[in-house]
Amino acid sequence: MTVHPSLQPYADAWTHSIEAISELVLPLTEGEWNRATPCPGWSVRDVVSHIIGIECEQLGDPRPIHTLPRDLRHVVDEFTRYMEVQVDVRRHHTAPEMTSELEYTVIRRQRQLRNEKRDPAALVRGPLGDQVTLEFALRLRAFDVWIHEQDLRAALGVPGNLDSPGAHVARDILLAGLPKVVAKGAGAPPNSAVVLDVHGELEFMRTVRVDAQGRGTLDKVPSLGPAVTLAMDWETYVRLAAGRVRPRAVADRVKVEGDTALADAILANFAVTP
Repeated sequence: MTVHPSLQPYADAWTHSIEAISELVLPLTEGEWNRATPCPGWSVRDVVSHIIGIECEQLGDPRPIHTLPRDLRHVVDEFTRYMEVQVDVRRHHTAPEMTSELEYTVIRRQRQLRNEKRDPAALVRGPLGDQVTLEFALRLRAFDVWIHEQDLRAALGVPGNLDSPGAHVARDILLAGLPKVVAKGAGAPPNSAVVLDVHGELEFMRTVRVDAQGRGTLDKVPSLGPAVTLAMDWETYVRLAAGRVRPRAVADRVKVEGDTALADAILANFAVTP
């Protein structure tokens, strides 16, 4: 293996999820490709198109020259417009076209990762064409592919891999956004603490501590007197933090202790992904 040790966990997580996706979609009928997913406006075909498109960009392929229709309600800003191009250009592709392009793209990317000799700090193309480090880009791909694997599983009614390598990458990325949710989004008061208690396939407890200046930090040590404690299962946490579901839709799966107004504000701002 020539891959740098800091990249290997992300390469492994990406491989695990993308191969799971390939297995999920290979036997699908044309009708199943059109099933709606938790991603607004995106079908199973659209999610797979997005994955193919972004992986092609990581390979250095040029972006398609394509004009989007004006009636796509879920395209609301520059980010969604950028992401939609790779999706819309494949919207009329058949099931065999989709699976063959996915397979070919995965083979190319696996070859690229096996032969990766660049330093993790090397700059590569990231979202919206921004320059990011290779390590950040691969970490983001491991996260994105696992999240979309879960989108596809939800659409197809095939749950699984909630404790896979990609799930651990997703946990860390989603938790990194929690201090901003609590301190800035929800406006938790200075010198307060909020505890998140997650059970299920992945189990963990984290405390967000808000200092006197209103800045939030993440801590593994539980708070003895938190303003709010939120307890939920891992799947619910992912769906909320990834913006796949509204808090009221999973209210029966979230247990709140403490300041209910602050808890409501936290849950209203819980999504940390676009």
